[in-house]
Amino acid sequence: MSESQTSYYLEPFLDSLWLESGLSQHTVDAYRRDLLAFSAWLAQFDIDLVSATQLDIQRYQSQRLREGRKVRSEARLLSSLRRFYRYLFREDILDSDPTAQLDSPRLGRSLPDSLTEAEVEALLAQPDITEPLGLRDRTMLELLYAAGLRVSELVSLQFEQVNLRQGLIRCIGKGNKERLIPIGEIALDWLQQYLYESRPAILNGQITDDLFPTRRGKAMTRQAFWYIIKRYAGQAGIEKHLSPHTLRHAFATHLLNHGADLRIVQLLLGHSDLSTTQIYTHVAKERLKQLHGQHHPRG
Repeated sequence: MSESQTSYYLEPFLDSLWLESGLSQHTVDAYRRDLLAFSAWLAQFDIDLVSATQLDIQRYQSQRLREGRKVRSEARLLSSLRRFYRYLFREDILDSDPTAQLDSPRLGRSLPDSLTEAEVEALLAQPDITEPLGLRDRTMLELLYAAGLRVSELVSLQFEQVNLRQGLIRCIGKGNKERLIPIGEIALDWLQQYLYESRPAILNGQITDDLFPTRRGKAMTRQAFWYIIKRYAGQAGIEKHLSPHTLRHAFATHLLNHGADLRIVQLLLGHSDLSTTQIYTHVAKERLKQLHGQHHPRG
């Protein structure tokens, strides 16, 4: 199948993911990469995407596993293929779905990396708040931890999404789902200080609705803020493996450690399924075990 022929089926499918399912552009791009990689592999056997069989998919999976691909990566690949071939079947392009009889790889339950409360405090203390950009960074870190936001949600915040009087953020999450999040007095104080002192100095007369702009008056990218987090973590001496979601994980874990109800944490995180939030109960239990072992005379 030529590149134009591939696009003939692929692009309408990707459009449907965005229009009908409300998936983010980041997720849609991941589906595109998976399907183009499979299409390129099929091309060496003169097979196109629409003609691929269950056996072709299994052969492709086997090769990737021999190459050392992780099980989680293979699960995402199969998810991409499933949605694509179900789309073709639903649109009467295919008579049958070649993924219908395929089993998903069994995933182990992985615990998200988190930080202790002391490590969070050390991380938050790193920005130089005497500088406008340092005060901006401190406010972003405080807000990320106080509200459990995704990094993508944080950097895309608009000025009108913040209600200082009520101490609330109106956040637009995955699938364009909206949720209201309280941010607490400490983060609110930092946000007010940033808005009155730092933001005007950063913009220097430029106009933007972005809550956390760069000196160019543009919204910060996820990648740029992730670099900032890693830099401050290095300064704080934090050697744990960090991800862009590390402070979000810490937010959820610390809430549960202090007795928060799981369903409240689910609402604050914006999880549609409680089972997604339940992973944090395992993290909290591990922390309780450690505390018991350290402090109980029979630990």
